Amino acid sequence: MKNKHLPVFGIGPIYVICCLILTFLGIVSRNIGFLKNGNMDKLKYIAIMIGIGLILIGIILWIYAVVVQRISDEIKSGKLVTTGAYAIVRNPIYSAFFLIFTGSLIMTYNVYLFMLPLVFYFSLTILLKMTEEKWLLEKFGVDYQQYCKKVNRVIPWWTK
Repeated sequence: MKNKHLPVFGIGPIYVICCLILTFLGIVSRNIGFLKNGNMDKLKYIAIMIGIGLILIGIILWIYAVVVQRISDEIKSGKLVTTGAYAIVRNPIYSAFFLIFTGSLIMTYNVYLFMLPLVFYFSLTILLKMTEEKWLLEKFGVDYQQYCKKVNRVIPWWTK
């Protein structure tokens, strides 16, 4: 791994497609009345506003991480990217999709579907630990370990 670059897409397509399918099936199930008992009608408008906000943040984060920072070029160059969106979270592209899918599910204002983001988060954590984080640690060693101590995987945290 030291002499070749990391895969540009990593596990991304697998994760995103699985989350997309689960989100779609959840929304369809709710819309056909299958999950009717979980609807929280009193929170409908708040949930829709929060959902739209999360979707917009996700789209902006994705555009910044992919287009503005040209991450595919950075990966091909073999550099560890720790600036811009990557200074906020180690995996901003995954964070963006997580926000988009979570926002879509929150807009359904259905308590049963609020559980799916937890599934998304924990499955992403497991996938990243088993694949990309191992690759990055092998390639960048101590530099990657130090970066991990400062920047969270998917959800931002702020340190002093």
